[in-house]
Amino acid sequence: MGMTMPNNANGLEALTRTTTDRTRCVNAENPQGGKGRAAMTASQLGPSRKGTPCLKNIDSGQDVVLADLSGAGEIRHIWMTVTDATSPTGPNVLRNLILECYWDGEQTPSVSVPLGDFFCCGHAQACRVESVPVAVYPRRGFNCFWPMPFHNGARIVLRNRHNEPIEAFFYQIDYVEKDELPEDVMTFHAQWRRQRVTELGQDYVILDGVHGRGSYVGTYLALTALESRWWGEGEVKVYLDGDKDYPTWCSTGSEDYFGGAWSFAGQDPDGRMHEATYSGAYMGFPFHSRQLDNRESQYWDADTPVTRGFYRWHIPDPIIFASDIKVTLQQIGVDEQGYFERQDDLASVAYWYQQEPHQPFPQKVLETGERDRRPR
Repeated sequence: MGMTMPNNANGLEALTRTTTDRTRCVNAENPQGGKGRAAMTASQLGPSRKGTPCLKNIDSGQDVVLADLSGAGEIRHIWMTVTDATSPTGPNVLRNLILECYWDGEQTPSVSVPLGDFFCCGHAQACRVESVPVAVYPRRGFNCFWPMPFHNGARIVLRNRHNEPIEAFFYQIDYVEKDELPEDVMTFHAQWRRQRVTELGQDYVILDGVHGRGSYVGTYLALTALESRWWGEGEVKVYLDGDKDYPTWCSTGSEDYFGGAWSFAGQDPDGRMHEATYSGAYMGFPFHSRQLDNRESQYWDADTPVTRGFYRWHIPDPIIFASDIKVTLQQIGVDEQGYFERQDDLASVAYWYQQEPHQPFPQKVLETGERDRRPR
């Protein structure tokens, strides 16, 4: 699942330029990000010897501020890791930890997403991801390289809505302080949605209610198939700047949108078809399973409906909007009789940049019950 980075990935030529930016980081060893204030606490090895590598014992229902930054700056990299189960009765950690980001003193979050889904690991399941803005490496090393600028402050919050305490949470937020940012610099947004059963004949809404100027830059989809046969004939549709009945932009099918073709078909040695997973710079299908981890039991069936995870980054090809945007996905399958309307379980993350202020998100992750986040 390796990948070759483009020669100009992430603007490598910028590394040759001098800058007045000031490098900083926030983690449990330097929670305020202070200059010359990292790695100060002591361990049994002595002073400044890995004394506080993580946050410990985050209670169920507790909110923890991971970073509270002032002034202008830009987050360049986020790394996090946590167990994916706290006990046999608490397997859904990656869906029950909620990551929220607030820019420039705003009261409603610009990012509100379950931790796993934000890093392209839906279904409360970790998988390997190798892409430009998101990378996940063994085991549950979650990395994000989306640039996240802020004009006069940033606050990142972790909300524990798991049924049990989190014994240890590790994280690092790498950022730069800046003297100022141009007024027209847009801020980063990410929004999670989920329908446990989609409506027959109605397109699933990935994003709506966005007003302002911006660029749509990515989609993550966690799909649980509730019907048999091929699921992926539905088109992704993007309504731009006043579109009503019909969109300006659409794909030709779900697997086409995520960069594959012909049902992602590979072939086993016995000649049976299987869906081939992959992970690339800008699009991928990194997760496919018929049984979720941490669900083993001697007393009930641990099999699940087929679960899949996909991502598509519009980095070389951002979808630009001047006033508004809506993104939807049709639920259309095909069987022996041709196309048919499907009903499946869909969860998604939309990623975009826009000028503030943004509209409050219509579906707040914190207001959904645990069942609404729980994987099948």
